Amino acid sequence: MDTKLTRRRFLAGTAAAVAAPYIVPASALGRDGTVAPSERINVGCIGIHGRGFSDLQWIIGNKDVQVLAICDIWKQQRLKVKEFVDDHYGNKDCAMYRDLREFLPERTDIDAVLIATGDHWHAQASVRAMHSGKDVYTEKPSTMTIAEGQAVVETAKKYGRVYQTGTQRLSEANHVFAIEMARTGRLGKVHTAYAHIAPWDAAKMPHTWKAAQEQPPVDEVDWDIWLGPCPWRPFNQEYVNGGWRGDYDFHTSCIGEWGAHTFAQAQAGLDVDGMSPVHYQYVDNETGDGMVCTFSNGQKMVLSRGDKYWYGSCGERFDGERGWAGSADGYAVPDVSSPELLSEYDKVVGEYVARTGRSLDHMRNFLDCVKSREVTVANPSVMHHSMSTVHAANICMWLCRDLEFDPVTETFKNDDEANRLRARAQREPWTI
Repeated sequence: MDTKLTRRRFLAGTAAAVAAPYIVPASALGRDGTVAPSERINVGCIGIHGRGFSDLQWIIGNKDVQVLAICDIWKQQRLKVKEFVDDHYGNKDCAMYRDLREFLPERTDIDAVLIATGDHWHAQASVRAMHSGKDVYTEKPSTMTIAEGQAVVETAKKYGRVYQTGTQRLSEANHVFAIEMARTGRLGKVHTAYAHIAPWDAAKMPHTWKAAQEQPPVDEVDWDIWLGPCPWRPFNQEYVNGGWRGDYDFHTSCIGEWGAHTFAQAQAGLDVDGMSPVHYQYVDNETGDGMVCTFSNGQKMVLSRGDKYWYGSCGERFDGERGWAGSADGYAVPDVSSPELLSEYDKVVGEYVARTGRSLDHMRNFLDCVKSREVTVANPSVMHHSMSTVHAANICMWLCRDLEFDPVTETFKNDDEANRLRARAQREPWTI
């Protein structure tokens, strides 16, 4: 074979290469309604079950999102999420991981993670993800203790990460209207906010555990990782299935179940996002229903378990000198003390959007901020100060006495027992 490359052969080959058509897929250029790869947000998912699957459907519906991987301790869920993601994109590309200690550092191509584990893993996973250079959208309640909230705030600041907690009602028009009516003075001076707490379970949670069952192979269910920072206990499949609510080690009680939403909503309307109440008044019942939490400016937030102030779930209400406004799930329009207050509904919501530049879509607000590096509506500070209120209210119920809290030092005044409850022991190596 003659392998000598002559000038004539070289030029002939070059001409052929130039003449041949070079086809670039439209998706690579962002045509035909697609988004160019350079504009896409690569997303990984951690612990996608029940509510988390709704979040997955929410985030994957955005055209500028590409879900690349699922990390879950339960093989059944890994396969379920992979099948859903692969079917959505028409390929087999969704990667699966069991251990987030491998997943997070290995996937440097992932920009953001969606976290929807059990409650006791939200802060742990968030801190680890931000430490690995990823932005975070995490379900609520986002922390189990005041100390975990401090860790989330410090980590987000140190690594410059975008963080959003899943208190989505902060981005829903009905709730935005009620919050803005209070915040902008349209109700006059607001003296009291009411915040809904869940109508099941109690504030005082048991420290017991379920009966031991045979532990499955680690690839089927990694029980050690499922427990994470919590005390060791025997395996029981019901925990993995979601039956951990109402248990001290894994839950934030009926107060945290809905208060993770509604305290943020109430504190936004009172315009005290950067503060927690200074006084917590103990109520002699099992749930915290009727507890009055007072801020340093004298405004009060009342915990309410029933339907005295709303119908539907996760409601908030604001009482001012000139009337009241509130909302909850299922409302066609917000609830107000007089119909006249609704006359500016569109204006109030429009002014909020114009002032903040935020989408009235909570997930979209997160994705927009991933691109712009602006602060989300449910940012670490908003999360931490509302969740600190949750934890302080729980501690008040557990100790059966009034508490005084310093929101600057984040300590209880002259109460060593209460201060010890600001954190929980964490099992090695699951410490943050």
